Amino acid sequence: MSAGEQKEKDLDRMTVKELRALATEETDLVGVHAMKKAELLSAIKEAKGIKEEKAPKKKAEKETVTIKGLKEKVIQLKKDREEARDARDKRIVDMLRRRINRSKKRMRKISKA
Repeated sequence: MSAGEQKEKDLDRMTVKELRALATEETDLVGVHAMKKAELLSAIKEAKGIKEEKAPKKKAEKETVTIKGLKEKVIQLKKDREEARDARDKRIVDMLRRRINRSKKRMRKISKA
């Protein structure tokens, strides 16, 4: 581990007060007291010439949602809602109504994109 990497890790662990003090003492940054931690970190690293290398975050793979799939889901939810109405289960009917509403909103959002 080189000295640059060690300093970068130390900067990430510092509090906002410590970062502000460091920025005023060791760099010529202006407006340090109005900056947030992320802004301070990037400004200090830029001023000192430390490269920010962000490791790619591993995200869970999302399944692709299609309008056709959402329409099928809405049809099934409507059938389930009718069954719940016949069974006079108001809680389930209300839950299914909200799911149908959310699915329709997702369909509209996908079609606009």
